[in-house]
Amino acid sequence: MLNGISVTLRSLLLVGSALTSSLTAMAESFEPPLPSYTSGSVKIVCFGDSVTGLYYHTGGRRTYTNLLGSALQQSLPQANIQMHNAGISGNTTVDALTRIESDVLSHHPDLVTIMFGLNDMVRVPLDEYRANLVSLIQQCRDAGAQVILATPNAITDNPTRPTALLLEYCDAVRSVAAEYQVTLCDSYEAFTTFRDQNEVEWRLMMSDEIHPNLAGHQFIAEKLAGTIIGQPVSLKPLSPSLPAIPRLSSLTKSASPFRILAMPPYDAWIGAALNEVTERSDTDVVTWVIEKKSLLEIEADAESRVRPMQPDLVLIAVPREIPSESLEATIHAYSWIANWSQHFATREWGCVIVHPDVLDPHAFPTRNDKLVRRLAIAGDLPLIDRERNDHQTAAELLTAWVRAQVNESPSTAARAGLARVVAPK
Repeated sequence: MLNGISVTLRSLLLVGSALTSSLTAMAESFEPPLPSYTSGSVKIVCFGDSVTGLYYHTGGRRTYTNLLGSALQQSLPQANIQMHNAGISGNTTVDALTRIESDVLSHHPDLVTIMFGLNDMVRVPLDEYRANLVSLIQQCRDAGAQVILATPNAITDNPTRPTALLLEYCDAVRSVAAEYQVTLCDSYEAFTTFRDQNEVEWRLMMSDEIHPNLAGHQFIAEKLAGTIIGQPVSLKPLSPSLPAIPRLSSLTKSASPFRILAMPPYDAWIGAALNEVTERSDTDVVTWVIEKKSLLEIEADAESRVRPMQPDLVLIAVPREIPSESLEATIHAYSWIANWSQHFATREWGCVIVHPDVLDPHAFPTRNDKLVRRLAIAGDLPLIDRERNDHQTAAELLTAWVRAQVNESPSTAARAGLARVVAPK
């Protein structure tokens, strides 16, 4: 178990299960919101907080809004699905009421999905939260939009956001949905059911204690899509977002030096690789010293140095031999090393994971080898890896990967170290 839940907490969570099931069944009994949209233009706005918005949790490229659009287009191929993301970090339903006109209704949506609660539970009283949800629903309906209410996703129980309190806010969403005949997507129930089946797989869908990573967003998108069209939806496994280095194409034509923060030994090779491929000689490489540091110390380094530096590229290469006290501690540290190594919102610079096999393919495999691959893809981060029977040196493999980013098509770049895709279902 990860952060094993005590018997007391489990008992507490079961107390309201009968009421929760009843409210969920009532809210989910309504007709799917888009049964007739088989053609024409369909505008959908996803309204929420940082779980909805575009931030580092998902790699800064896409969110469940994008994946939901793909899922709906897959299911309704004759329709023209237009998606708008109206998620802002830190927002509550109080904030939602102040910006619903500008951020939601101005798009003239056919459907609005509403998912707030993780910030409300620590700042907005429950009765006010419930009243705010009702107001949001009414304003959407008055503007001609249908509504889906979504409960927040399940989280890791913590003192700031205790699970027992979150359940009260989820029940408020369910009761509002039932009372006002709004279709419900019970994200919390879906996440909890998945966690009960496999807690490790659930943890690998989370960027931190409360925010899902891109694999978690895919899970949300599938549940929302299924709610919208009235039948289960399964998306294809995640593929990496390209290009891996957003600024690379413009920087190859710019007079500005290319600034890189790289862990050894790649700090010694990445500059030469970029200079060779781009025919430049002004790459500025800063060594990210990690020798004799623990995972927690590397995580603290990432927090203090990467965002202030604002590099063009970060190469993360954590040695496989660094010990960790538990699987949860490893997942937490690896996730936060990557989180702190990215821009807070949209991806402004490249953050690339280098698998230990690139440097030492003959070492005895460890539990972390698979974990690194899983976390890179789940976070939508590029992964430089070594394919079986690839006998290039680490420096040669790195240069080949850089060349693919500069010169080749996205599909070729993906094959050059970016093609390992695993997404938990």
